[in-house]
Amino acid sequence: MKISHLTKDQIRLRIATQDDTPKLVTLLNRCYRSDEGWTNEANLIGGIRTTDDEIYRFIQNDTAYLFVFEHPNDKGVILACIGVEFITMYEKKVAYIGTFAVIPELQGKGVGDTLLSAVETFATRHADKYNLDGYAMSILSHRPELLKFYQRRGYQMSEYAIPFPTDGNNGEPKQEGLLLHWLFKQID
Repeated sequence: MKISHLTKDQIRLRIATQDDTPKLVTLLNRCYRSDEGWTNEANLIGGIRTTDDEIYRFIQNDTAYLFVFEHPNDKGVILACIGVEFITMYEKKVAYIGTFAVIPELQGKGVGDTLLSAVETFATRHADKYNLDGYAMSILSHRPELLKFYQRRGYQMSEYAIPFPTDGNNGEPKQEGLLLHWLFKQID
């Protein structure tokens, strides 16, 4: 996919539909499980990142929103996605951010930063409705560059972490001791 120049104002998000499911699964599996781009986890986890059923259920969830960014000149070509779900986690009411992927060709060009800002703004506008304490996300251990990206955005590592699930629904760990760390950012 060639995109010669992309400006911030060309990044427009829309809410995902069920018809987007196969494209979203392809995007997420490519970004996390192939050996492309800086966000991949191919050396840490093998297999799939997500399934059609998981994305379908997320889109149907009344307290979750999955946003897509389509190619500005080629509607239907999904370049990135980001999700937010309003949940209670570790006794905090949070806008949990995940299902976040940008095609490798656009990584490092500000697209992810723009998407994260947009979903934080969306969550902030719903803060009173959900009585939010802040934003949260989980990141895989052994990803210091990813942690630094989120820390620059104001997210802090919390004391909470869980072992990476070994049920096969989101891939199989290639290393022992992989954890999902919980990051939190207070709403200003």
